[in-house]
Amino acid sequence: MVLYIEGILKVANLFLALVAGGVAVSMFHHAWQNKELRAWKTLIIALVLFAVQMVLGFLRAFGIYESPYLTHINVSLLLAFLIWALIAQIWVVKEAK
Repeated sequence: MVLYIEGILKVANLFLALVAGGVAVSMFHHAWQNKELRAWKTLIIALVLFAVQMVLGFLRAFGIYESPYLTHINVSLLLAFLIWALIAQIWVVKEAK
């Protein structure tokens, strides 16, 4: 019974990751045109990397594909893009003052 619940949760997680990736791609056009949304460009990349991380977790949970190096590199890149987006947002706020 527990395995079924875990499988259902992983499938739901995969679906939400794909939705998050789709939302990120649709937001990229708006962030490209508006100067105040400059930090969103890197945040969108981080959101896509998060979706990739969730897909990799799904594949690992069902034993389809497993690569510990790829998951560690992906998380490191995700964290770097999140920090970069935060710094870019700080710059945008300082320029607006």
